Amino acid sequence: MEVLVPAKPASVVVRPATVDDVDLLHRFSIDLATYEDEPDAVTSTPQTLARDGFGVDPKFAALIAERGGTPVGFALYTFNYSVWTAARGIFIEDIWVVPEERRGGVARALMVALARECAANGFKRIDLNVLDWNPARGFYERMGFRWIRNWLPYRLSGEALAKLATSSPSISSKDP
Repeated sequence: MEVLVPAKPASVVVRPATVDDVDLLHRFSIDLATYEDEPDAVTSTPQTLARDGFGVDPKFAALIAERGGTPVGFALYTFNYSVWTAARGIFIEDIWVVPEERRGGVARALMVALARECAANGFKRIDLNVLDWNPARGFYERMGFRWIRNWLPYRLSGEALAKLATSSPSISSKDP
């Protein structure tokens, strides 16, 4: 699936990522983490991305945006399911546009491609998380995304996850 969005002199082309793109995906992930003030948060490698995204049982999918044959952005996503709507959806884990290409139609082209994937597969929604200070929030809202009031993202990881995994399933007086 390719999506053309006229913007700057050359159109933006969005294509599915392939195993040959793992170095690029990794570099863009580091660029995004650095932008989000988390430069040490990326522990993936090109090898783990190849294994996890392009093996027998892919854990994610990704799109690459190019202008004039040069990669200028990406979206990495997974699939989710809602029992409320009885339908699958897309969760955007990462979306990144190189700084010099921002406001040039790249992110829009990526979003259009993701929306078309939803439409083609009967998916009902696209979800993402965004930092509260990120100016891209305005872009997402212009695309039609809405903040889900009263819902807060929670995450269990690291030592807390390991502790829970090794704990007793019995009810404790300390549980809520």
